[in-house]
Amino acid sequence: MDIEGYAKRALLSGESEGQIEERLTRRILEIKGDKVTQHHARELAHAVMVEAGATLNPKGEILEPVTSGITMGQFGVGSRGAGDFYTHEQIARVIGKTTAEVDSSHLDDSGVVKAGSGEYLVLTVDGIHSRLSDYPFLAGFHVARAALRDIYAMGARPLAMLSDIHLADDGDVGRIFDHIAGITAVAELTGVPLITGSTLRIGGDMVIGERMTGGVGAVGITGTISARILAEPGDLILMTEGAGGGTISTTALYYDRHDIVDETINIKFIEACEAIMEAGLLERIHAMTDVTNGGVRGDAKEISRTAGVELVFKEDRIRPLVNDSVLSMLEELKIDYLGVSLDALLIIAPPGAADDIIGVLRSKDIAADVIGEVVEGSGARIEINGEIVDFSPRFRESAYTPIKKLVGEDEPLDFKQMCNRIDNAALAAIDKKRRIVERLKQ
Repeated sequence: MDIEGYAKRALLSGESEGQIEERLTRRILEIKGDKVTQHHARELAHAVMVEAGATLNPKGEILEPVTSGITMGQFGVGSRGAGDFYTHEQIARVIGKTTAEVDSSHLDDSGVVKAGSGEYLVLTVDGIHSRLSDYPFLAGFHVARAALRDIYAMGARPLAMLSDIHLADDGDVGRIFDHIAGITAVAELTGVPLITGSTLRIGGDMVIGERMTGGVGAVGITGTISARILAEPGDLILMTEGAGGGTISTTALYYDRHDIVDETINIKFIEACEAIMEAGLLERIHAMTDVTNGGVRGDAKEISRTAGVELVFKEDRIRPLVNDSVLSMLEELKIDYLGVSLDALLIIAPPGAADDIIGVLRSKDIAADVIGEVVEGSGARIEINGEIVDFSPRFRESAYTPIKKLVGEDEPLDFKQMCNRIDNAALAAIDKKRRIVERLKQ
């Protein structure tokens, strides 16, 4: 619970400070239980009120936040759908033009700069799945694997990882060690060490409870990059087998299918990339990505926008590549498997390279197949039961927990109006940055 935010919202509503302080005392006692006395809870509530009141109306341009009037939940930010993709486009807009070989405007999961040696330095960061807070080892395993996937997908070999973990005030310190154990399990399996990191409390004294969040970053190096922008008409789309990661684990946990979690514990993606590199096939590949952000639907949208091409898929080629147990669970729960993270490897390459790539992967006992092609145009289509249909991502990724099903996947009626307000907020942030930079340069 964010007790600072709780106090500020109550103050802004006009409620008396005494009433707020009394109610906040009860909330603190409710969450902390016998860890605190009633006297200490009241003193803590009073201190929160003092700090909240002092910072309620910040003065000065730097302190005044840019606002859009649209919340993260309203716009589906982090939900790997249309709203999330739109927000990331605006993030790239705020960052502006860079000297990087691949930056946020390319919508790749990693950025690339050229090193002094002429090789490419690849950098990425992934956040832990928010619903895996109570499962630190699982969260650590999957976020570490995700970071390494992003490096490999750019055609690079990862060199090292870093960790950032934040645990709320009442979280057991043992959770930190469990989380790090999950990360380093991947490190030991892949030979990519975890070498540094940061450990903090979420919100310091102002967030109580046991919630955990954080991320893992990775750095890699390569002589040849395989960015999404390199996809071109005539290429074939290949995919390897996938059993999912954090998203599928979350689905299994919150639908009481806990046995399915074990299906996600593997490093097949990394083994597939290593096989391709060892066979010398990387230079024959135009683009690679991991099937995560909104599933195949989401990746198709991002690749199409970045490379200026159209992607056409065959559903009957994709289905056999999804882990049988995972697919059965998703279909029983009426979750669109094409709109969730499968953690498979998507490869875009010329027709002449496809057979060699698939042959190498299958020789390593990794299932793979051609699932579509790249053509001139824009957007994405998919053939299902002989019918070609639109393959756009929904407003949010496939709803894969009971709460997500309640929230829904449909685009809100006022989406365009919300986009306008998001645009205005991005422009305001750009203008604020410009003014501060100019002031500091003078």
